[in-house]
Amino acid sequence: MADTRQRLIDGAIETIRTQGLTGTTARSIAATAGVNQALVFYHFGSVHDLLQAACLAATRSRVEPFAERLEQVTDLRQLLAAGRALHTEERARGNVMVLAQLLAGAQTDPALAEATSAALQLWITPIEAALTRLLAGSPVAELVDTAGLARAVSAGFVGLELYEGVDPAGAQSALDALDRLAVLIEVVDDLGPIAVRALRAKLRKTARNSR
Repeated sequence: MADTRQRLIDGAIETIRTQGLTGTTARSIAATAGVNQALVFYHFGSVHDLLQAACLAATRSRVEPFAERLEQVTDLRQLLAAGRALHTEERARGNVMVLAQLLAGAQTDPALAEATSAALQLWITPIEAALTRLLAGSPVAELVDTAGLARAVSAGFVGLELYEGVDPAGAQSALDALDRLAVLIEVVDDLGPIAVRALRAKLRKTARNSR
């Protein structure tokens, strides 16, 4: 029973990957999974519910090893390197196409949007935890909304994965810019105590003036 359910989830993801969301029907999913079409409705009630379950299940299986990898990073450059490695792996697996299809479908489907948002949150949570740990004690940390930054980083990588398909050089340039930003934060962290105090005062003043 559990094996059939998993085969349907895997079949749904593979069908989206190869046929797009519009070609993902009960019949096409069942054919990919190698099961009877009626089992889609027996296990999930509808194709729509299956897609929601598949979105979350597939994301969870990819996030778990990535989160373990993030626990080992010790600076921002390693964090970005892990992100780059994930970017390469996801594109090679064809998961970029799946994500693009789900995001597109979510624009007009509130229920799918909810599932896709929950799936994205699975990525955001370990990234936020890593950023909080890595920025602890940094002069920059006082003025950074870590939760917002984690979402910006996640959104950036999602966007870059899609952008790379039409402008690989531009996507590479954007990743390089993120690397330079990480180096800049490292330089700030290496400043002496007097310079750090002056920088903090300047950053606080800038933050107050921007409100």
